[in-house]
Amino acid sequence: MAIIIKNPKNNSPLHFLNGKLIDAEGNTFPIINGVARISDLDNYTENFGVQWNKFDKTQLDRKSDGLGLSQNRFFAESNWKPEELSEKDILEVGSGAGRFSKVVLEHTQAELYSVDYSDAVSANFKNNGAIAPDRFHLFQASIYEMPFPDDAFDKVFCFGVLQHTPDFQSSVKALISKVKPGGEVVVDFYPINGWWTKVHTKYIFRSWTKRMSHERLFELIENNVDWLIKVSRFLNKIGLGVFTRFLPLVDLGTMPSVGLNKAQLREWVVLDTFDMFSPEHDHPQRIKDVVTMFRSNGANVTFAGFVEVGDGRAAVVRGIKQA
Repeated sequence: MAIIIKNPKNNSPLHFLNGKLIDAEGNTFPIINGVARISDLDNYTENFGVQWNKFDKTQLDRKSDGLGLSQNRFFAESNWKPEELSEKDILEVGSGAGRFSKVVLEHTQAELYSVDYSDAVSANFKNNGAIAPDRFHLFQASIYEMPFPDDAFDKVFCFGVLQHTPDFQSSVKALISKVKPGGEVVVDFYPINGWWTKVHTKYIFRSWTKRMSHERLFELIENNVDWLIKVSRFLNKIGLGVFTRFLPLVDLGTMPSVGLNKAQLREWVVLDTFDMFSPEHDHPQRIKDVVTMFRSNGANVTFAGFVEVGDGRAAVVRGIKQA
């Protein structure tokens, strides 16, 4: 059964007319680059639109490299099996350039509804719009104002996003509201591992870097990434890897260790370093606190902890919405 698309401001159903979405009151939403824009085009996620349109294919699984990094992460974190998603209505919140959209569309027969608050949806549509157009429904929309009814989806997932929203708990509430009673919600997020989590270059410099122009920040990263990679590797080699947290560079330990050539690894590092310093919001959480958020919003937690993903691990919470 198809999900009703609605205006989140007044809950009025939306339908396509003359290249726009329109409701019964005459409110319209434009379709730009193949994607309906339910939210304001300019918002706090501008940096993500910039980075994912610049690095639109960096994290996509490609048959040519055979790595399957996004596929492995999606199924490891969700603990879902491809066959169980067949003909299910799945909601993806925060799709970026579509690394996980691609996995769902290529490896399952699910009906995928996907939103992102930024213009990253342009990159996602370019990457994935032709894979299964009858099963892919993509919108630019806020996590707090999604164009779908409550209690509508069989499963909801949100990977790599929640820490970048203004209000983490309200974001969890919004996700749980969209899943059916008995349906499942899965999220990952940046964890607080201890008092030292924020004793890190990212949190020391972010008050400055997030206000820089994107062009200037990219320029700084591009001009310094090569020597920073060398210093990071040297510190790890001599047993002083703990000090790499004070380098203005993403942790190389989070990068794929096999399958990427030197140029590809550099591209991942530039992307993730920009992703580290540019977001307006960065709110890591304690796993136990996210568990409390799930329970207080009507979801029974089925898993809370770390999931091994490649050479690293991700903080994940899964829950089933109460009937």
